[in-house]
Amino acid sequence: MHKHEILIIGGGTAGITMAARLLRAGHRDVAVVEPSDKHYYQPLWTLVGGGQAAAEGTERSTASVMPAAATWIKTAVTGVDPESHTVTCADGAKYAYDVLVVCPGIQLDWERIEGLTDTLGTDGVSSNYRFDLAPRTWEFIRNTRSGTAVFTMPSGPIKCAGAPQKIAYLACDHWRRQGVLDDIDVHLVVPTPRIFGIPAIADSLDKVIADYGIQLHTGSEVVAVDAAAGKVTMTHVGANADRVETTLPYDVLHAVPHQSAPDWIKNSPLSTSHTGGDAGGYVDIDKHTMQHVRYPNVFALGDAGSSPNSKTGAAIRKQAPVVVQNIGAVLSGRPLPGAYDGYASCPIVTSSREMLLAEFDYDFALKPSVPVLDPVRPHRAYWYLKKYGLPALYWNLMLKGLV
Repeated sequence: MHKHEILIIGGGTAGITMAARLLRAGHRDVAVVEPSDKHYYQPLWTLVGGGQAAAEGTERSTASVMPAAATWIKTAVTGVDPESHTVTCADGAKYAYDVLVVCPGIQLDWERIEGLTDTLGTDGVSSNYRFDLAPRTWEFIRNTRSGTAVFTMPSGPIKCAGAPQKIAYLACDHWRRQGVLDDIDVHLVVPTPRIFGIPAIADSLDKVIADYGIQLHTGSEVVAVDAAAGKVTMTHVGANADRVETTLPYDVLHAVPHQSAPDWIKNSPLSTSHTGGDAGGYVDIDKHTMQHVRYPNVFALGDAGSSPNSKTGAAIRKQAPVVVQNIGAVLSGRPLPGAYDGYASCPIVTSSREMLLAEFDYDFALKPSVPVLDPVRPHRAYWYLKKYGLPALYWNLMLKGLV
């Protein structure tokens, strides 16, 4: 059995950012468990699906982003025993730790929408939530000149919760520029009462939706896809929903899967479901300190944590320094000094020229980083930030622990 002072599960955005920050903070024994050779900047997949970026620009090798001083354990975790402070990996190896950081990302549960898995990438059905499918989304949008387009969002937490609506706006913008938008019946299906949780931003997006002529279905989600008939089945959601099913035809469908914690987390003592909590099974942490509520030497951040913030890279950027501070405190026996306020950023592109940047905390209070721009309206400047500024910040600063 090998042992590391700090063991990080996951080499995605959160894992690489944490490794870099911990090493910069002076920790010498940091290991990252990550099986994949590839690392992706996923926020740009929306622009790939909308014909505004190339997929290859979102991919780099894991070796190129892994901090040189970190130990890369190239396998997958299959289980964790927080009582003995050990994790078990797919190759049978076990690793012990003084502090464990759990950030393996989120699991895409495609099979929870009946009939979706078998038709992905064919017959007009695609999703920007997969690297290989985002270019297919653009292909289907580009080739659509008439008919019906359906864009979906599932119930429950998902990463980048704005992505399901962003691709609808990009598609409509393209169809308008091609002069065919009036020939396409566009539907956007969301499980929430409004298109966004902050009223001022929802008001602004309602205008965007009306301008494109999109039919918005709130409090609803798609539960099945019938590729042979070219239709989806939709039902109402919520505690008082009548669960009446209706159908929509489609010629092009952008589907977003339900999401949850990886199965091995759901089945572990770290999970919220271990104590009868939510079915998503996320790592049960304090939403401010990011420390596990039962195991003080375990922390989680990013998409796999139970903190009720939006699951975005911007949230990780604010969570990571808090976790680094608090790990240092645990190792030295001090009280935890760091606290995360729930900050998240949701860049919502509304066309191929403008973007709205929604920044907010746990209380849905707006936290704009560019005070000279109205935070509830789309702006041209934010579009350049999305396409050029944020990717540069990600590759050159965030993954190196500098911001």
